[in-house]
Amino acid sequence: MGMVMMSKRELNRLDVLARLDSDRLTARAAAELMAITPRQMYRLLRRYRDGGASAIANQRRGRPSNNRLPDVVRDHAIALVRERYADFGPTFAAEKLAERHDLKVSRETLRSWMRQAGIWMSRAERKRIQQPRHRREHIGELIQIDGSEHRWFEDRAAACTLLVFVDDATSRLMELRFVASESTFAYFEALKAYLRRHGKPVAFYSDKHSIFRVSNENAASGNGMTQFGRALSELNIEILCANTSQAKGRVERAHHTLQDRLVKELRLASVSTIEAANAFLPNFVADYNGRFAKPAARDQDFHRSVDPRQDLDQILCWREQRQVSHQLVVNYSRMKLTLKPEGLAVRLRGKMVEIYDFPDGRLEVRWKGRSLPYSAFDKLQRVSHAAIVENKRLGEILAWIKEQQDRQPRFNQVPDGPRRSNQEPGILKNRAMKIVEAAKPKSKSPRVSRRRSDMVVSAAPAHAPSEAAE
Repeated sequence: MGMVMMSKRELNRLDVLARLDSDRLTARAAAELMAITPRQMYRLLRRYRDGGASAIANQRRGRPSNNRLPDVVRDHAIALVRERYADFGPTFAAEKLAERHDLKVSRETLRSWMRQAGIWMSRAERKRIQQPRHRREHIGELIQIDGSEHRWFEDRAAACTLLVFVDDATSRLMELRFVASESTFAYFEALKAYLRRHGKPVAFYSDKHSIFRVSNENAASGNGMTQFGRALSELNIEILCANTSQAKGRVERAHHTLQDRLVKELRLASVSTIEAANAFLPNFVADYNGRFAKPAARDQDFHRSVDPRQDLDQILCWREQRQVSHQLVVNYSRMKLTLKPEGLAVRLRGKMVEIYDFPDGRLEVRWKGRSLPYSAFDKLQRVSHAAIVENKRLGEILAWIKEQQDRQPRFNQVPDGPRRSNQEPGILKNRAMKIVEAAKPKSKSPRVSRRRSDMVVSAAPAHAPSEAAE
């Protein structure tokens, strides 16, 4: 006896009919259990008695539908899709077939046809399987770095970014640091703490953020390096960029764990500021590594000690070259740095000097390593209109803009009118004066009217006798 495919409803009906046939159930109760009429129930009972269990199964199962479209329509639709809409999805392709070819096919029918013809694949089928990458064998051989923007303090403070350094061989947290947003200076500070604690690794592994990689290959300056890359080059540390986020899965998985555990730990410790959170992190890192770190395949540590002759403060800073004008002025970051006209600076007109911008806010102008005295004139600090701002720094930039707007309340007031008092008489000034004059309220002149109530009427004095009284 061959196997018969049956649905759950058909199996339930088979059980009810078997109980009804063995007189363990009344006809009325059986009809109610199957939610059908007694007449239909008796028909099913006759089929069951004549053909057995297989007679209850749907007789059209496995056969083509009576309402299916002809094969000619299917072949025509597939031919059109192959020729003109091979890269279209089923929904869009069905719309174009109806608009341009008067061929109305439902999107789900077309989806089935396209899948059978090998033209279209679902997202799950298109998903690329990432080849797993084995861990490095030595600690310090590859350090994955990334920043995670999150509401680390929940509703107690604004969102901020956590810089995470994870060892690829052991999944150990090597360095954590809370900052306002991902920036070169933030990574400089975190890198300085890392180097003093662990030494120099062989390489860092990051994403393709502009801090680590120059997106413009034809950039005129920088020698193809970012400021962070230049600092690593001086320290003899390599920087590698991952092509996908899955490639640096150690740090990505660490983000998920930290966004769960660290958030709750900060809540329990009542920490709500970046400074307090950074002070809280060492104990958390020690506990985390004790729970989740893996042993390295090899015992050798690839970290190298920092050369004592190298000053980390001089390396981990922002450096740019600028030309000295004939007035001994150097333009940098919307500021005018005027060199004092004495000693060496007098001979530097037209020559290039180097600007050292330190994370703590210090600024130095150097020529061949020698620091030059200067005075700074800060221009109006303002984010220029239509400035290009990276998504990861948008929150910090908006907070800074709000702070600058609050410091200059006079710019928030709408002026009464055009202020051109210092201009010479001309078209613009005359037009402004006319607008101001038109806006001034005018005094009302006495109205000339012919109404009786407005006419002056002379009356006799009250004590004078009237003619009627006479």
